[in-house]
Amino acid sequence: MNSIDDAPGLAPKTFRFSDVDEFRNAIRGLNFEFTPFVRKISAEQTILSLPSCDVNLTRAFPRVVDAQLVENCTAVGFTMDDLNVPIRFNGSQRARPVVVIGSGGAAYTTIEEVQRQIASVVFRPEVTDRGWPHAVSSFKIFETTAAGLNGLRSVVREVLAAASEPVDAAGLPSKAAAMKESLLGAVDDAFESVVSARWTLRPNDERNFRIFQDIRALLSDDLSQPIYSGEMARKLNLSVRTMHDVVRRYRGMSLHRYLRLRRLWLVRRRLLAGAESVKAVALAFGFWHLSDFSRSYRDQFGETPSQTLAFGRSR
Repeated sequence: MNSIDDAPGLAPKTFRFSDVDEFRNAIRGLNFEFTPFVRKISAEQTILSLPSCDVNLTRAFPRVVDAQLVENCTAVGFTMDDLNVPIRFNGSQRARPVVVIGSGGAAYTTIEEVQRQIASVVFRPEVTDRGWPHAVSSFKIFETTAAGLNGLRSVVREVLAAASEPVDAAGLPSKAAAMKESLLGAVDDAFESVVSARWTLRPNDERNFRIFQDIRALLSDDLSQPIYSGEMARKLNLSVRTMHDVVRRYRGMSLHRYLRLRRLWLVRRRLLAGAESVKAVALAFGFWHLSDFSRSYRDQFGETPSQTLAFGRSR
């Protein structure tokens, strides 16, 4: 990771990542977990810290993300690009101008199939007096006008650019307060421009999102143990069909494919930490067919498990 740490005044800090775990550990304000879709990552994060407000601009990579916002804050998120491959947010995917919002404790899940540029503005404490949508248990998504979204994007770009300009120490508090006020106003405008869109009912359905969260929690308990759909459905008091439909909706893939991808990344993390042996780690995460495991690992990461282990031990 490379960082610019000593810029004066309000200047934003930029961090660049080529290591998955460094990127994971750098995320602030969220309980954050992800599974990459790519062998190698190239990510960049720019952070501007204002009084009671952070602006984050991230160039991410293809991945599955599960996140939960920390307490006593409000986060507003949106893309900064216009690609034809929309992000799957809370189980729905539309190529529309959208804004998402969540307050302390709210959770969300996304699938980003291609590299995206994403912005978020996190206000502390929680914003309760501006008429914004209320979203506590899960983030909500709203379709807005192109003008509303582009206005929000423009203010973020202008704030980041202006923050890098020199200013005397006496003027810093006034400049920072004015920047925050501009951000609040841009969010006001984006939500005032929200259009009625039936498709948003599905990703904003808290009941189905809770079912998905229950499934994810059960799967996260111990991925090294065999996962049988019938037993899972019984524990969650769901039909097997409902469970599979929910997983495919929120993950965009079958339960089996997601679990296999997740296990491979967990194996990689263990190997990079200098595990005892490839065989021991593979078996610990449920890969009993070792030749099939090695082939899948090489296809996913472009190197053999033993090469990863050797690199982990040399660090």
